[in-house]
Amino acid sequence: MPRRVKSVRVPEELSSLDLSGVIAECEKYLRDLESATLLKQHGDKEAAEALIRARQQDLGRKIGLKVWEARKAFGAARLSRLEEEE
Repeated sequence: MPRRVKSVRVPEELSSLDLSGVIAECEKYLRDLESATLLKQHGDKEAAEALIRARQQDLGRKIGLKVWEARKAFGAARLSRLEEEE
């Protein structure tokens, strides 16, 4: 599976977002979905649903953390630029 991205437009605040980390988290989520499908096929529906719920929450938390880190880096860079101008 190719891992190239030709062009992406993002807000300036997210310019330092770790896109490869986001893609890696999505890949892990897809693997867990496959595991949940296998669990469901083997008759363990409750475990499959629990796995999906847990991974959705985990994925949201990890992606949110990456966005927060990018926003934090933008704020620090902006603050340092403002301090240099003074």
